[in-house]
Amino acid sequence: MLSESSSFLKGVMLGSVFCALITMLGHVRIGHGNRMHQHEHHHLQAPNKEDILKISEDECMELSKSFRVYCIILVKPKDVSLWAAVRETWTKHCDKAEFFSSENVKVFESINMETDDIWLMMRKAYKYAFDKYRDQYNWFFLARPTTFAIIENLKYFLLKKDPSQPFYLGHTIKSGDLEYVSIEGGIVLSIESMKRLNSLLGIPEKCPEQGGMIWKISEDKQLAVCLKYAGVFAENAEDSEGKDVFNTKSIGLFIKEAMTNHPNLVVEGCCSDMAVTFNGLTPNQMHVMMYGVYRLRAFGHIFHDALVFLPPNGSDND
Repeated sequence: MLSESSSFLKGVMLGSVFCALITMLGHVRIGHGNRMHQHEHHHLQAPNKEDILKISEDECMELSKSFRVYCIILVKPKDVSLWAAVRETWTKHCDKAEFFSSENVKVFESINMETDDIWLMMRKAYKYAFDKYRDQYNWFFLARPTTFAIIENLKYFLLKKDPSQPFYLGHTIKSGDLEYVSIEGGIVLSIESMKRLNSLLGIPEKCPEQGGMIWKISEDKQLAVCLKYAGVFAENAEDSEGKDVFNTKSIGLFIKEAMTNHPNLVVEGCCSDMAVTFNGLTPNQMHVMMYGVYRLRAFGHIFHDALVFLPPNGSDND
């Protein structure tokens, strides 16, 4: 009996060592070469409102027309109520929004990816978007159906960013040597990043469909691995005060945390005034957000925005 126990413990120890070794090898593969270490992580900030006020009215009008954002929303049949809420709320403010589903769903129009693997859905959606819209849109925003986005704030954030440069941004998370943008807060790629990603999708050594390790890593990490080989690195998006603008939690959770941590500064301690996304919303919360962001107005309190992003032609947005 003692011998069996000893053998069992040895087996557990050997197994643990093996797993640790594989983990190390996995991280080595993800951080292949020195490119990750050469990259200095940037905290990309939105423009100062004072700088926008210096832009002439004609330039503002031209800018408002030049920004075109294509929205990709990944959905599954179980998300049908969220799907409906997203379609009726914030996606109306995208220049174009399309839903990519794991299978055909009769009640809503979508592009069938014929897989329920989120990473494979992302790959197919990015390829579809690039092949079909590379000449029409300069920014590509991907989100899950639990995310609420304020597209005008996204366009404002991108105002001084050049889409011909390899931008890949959102809410960044560090995992070992890998820094990636969390899908929970939404992911933004410039047209140049899309071009570089598209060139790698057919190269399994650099952008594998199922990852290169014994176990599967998350889809947002997979994307970071592929983009790394193209010289595109994750950048954290912040406002001019350093607050995150892509949020992986709901505004309700942020307020709850602020009430606990900053009871005298709940508003200031909660979120950025220029927030682009919140995540983890229910369908009802989507409609509440839509009302608060786009419809509710305080009488006599007027915001004199120097720049207005016009809705796309034919849009029924708010």
